[in-house]
Amino acid sequence: MSSFSHKIFDSILLIIFLFFMSYVPQYNNAHPLEICKFNQIYQLGDSISDTGNLIREIPIGASSAFSRPPYGETFFKNATGRCSNGLLMIDYMAMAADLPFVPPYKNIDADFRYGVNFAVAGSTTLPYEVLASKNIFSPVTTSSLNVQLEWMSSYFNSICLNDRNCGVKLQNALFMVGEIGGNDYNYAIFQGKTMDELKNVWWCLENFQYRLPIYQTTFRTNISESYDDNQCLKEFNEFAMYHNEQLQQAIVSLKQEKPNAIIIYGDYSNAYQFLHEYGNTTVPVCSNPNSFMSWDGVHLTQEGYKIMVGWLVHNNIFRELELWCTMV
Repeated sequence: MSSFSHKIFDSILLIIFLFFMSYVPQYNNAHPLEICKFNQIYQLGDSISDTGNLIREIPIGASSAFSRPPYGETFFKNATGRCSNGLLMIDYMAMAADLPFVPPYKNIDADFRYGVNFAVAGSTTLPYEVLASKNIFSPVTTSSLNVQLEWMSSYFNSICLNDRNCGVKLQNALFMVGEIGGNDYNYAIFQGKTMDELKNVWWCLENFQYRLPIYQTTFRTNISESYDDNQCLKEFNEFAMYHNEQLQQAIVSLKQEKPNAIIIYGDYSNAYQFLHEYGNTTVPVCSNPNSFMSWDGVHLTQEGYKIMVGWLVHNNIFRELELWCTMV
C-alpha cells in the first residue's frame, strides 16, 4: 500500500466487523447513521460482503453458483453476485447511512462517487501462497486481503493528488473491514487440519462462532459430550473463544498504535448468538426465505442480514459512534 494510504488509516473511522446476529428493532429513524454524515463507504471482506466481485473474476466467476438464481431472487429478481437471496449487511449499512448501495470494484461501469466494495467471496486474510506453504488450498479466489488492500491503494492513487488531498476526500468516509478471515479457518478445517495446528498461526481479523449449519451437519456426532448447552460443538467453539481473545488483545494494541482513528469492534459472535435464539437456521435453500435465517448453510438470508444490521447499528456501532457523530 502507498504511504498516503497508511496515513489515511491514522485518522479514519474503521469498523472491524467480525461475524453474525439478530432482533428486529423498530427504527425511529430510517437512516440512523445519517447523523454521522458519512459520504462514502469502503468495504473489505469475503462472501458476507461481496456485491459482485467474484462473479467478475476469471476463471471461476461466471460459473459460480452466486452468478445465477436462486441467489438474488428476493430483492433484485436476478443474481448480482451477492451470496444470499437478496441484500447483504453492507447494503443495509449503506441504507442506514442514507447512501446508495456500494458497487463492486470489478464493475468497471459502476459509479464510485459514494464508495467502493473490494470484498471477494471465498477470499482469505492470508495470501494464497502463505496458505499453500501450510498445505492449505484456497479453492475459490486468490484475491485475499492484501490484494484487496492493493486495489484500494490503487483506487485512492487514481482519485487523490497527494496525501493531503486524499485526507480531505476521505475525511467523512466509513471503512468496513470484514468479516474476513473465516475462510482461512474453514479451508483448513475442511482439509483436515487440527485445532492445535490452527492455534499455531495468528491468521485473521474476525470474531466468530462455529455454529453455522454447515459445521453442525458436517461434523455431527452421536457423542452427547461433544456438544455444549447450546448444541454447539465444543471443540470448535473453544477454538473460536481462543481466537476471539487473541483478536480483542490485537484490537487494544491497534487502538494504541492509531490513537486518532476511531476503531469500532463489531461483535458478530454475540450478535449471531442472538440471531440463533431468534430464528430458524435450517440448511437447504428454502422456498420462503423471509421465514428463515440461513440461506444455504453458510450465508444468511436477506431477512437475517437485515436483523443483524438492526442489532449492530442500534446496540453496537451507534452506541460507540454517538458522541463522535454529534461532534461532526
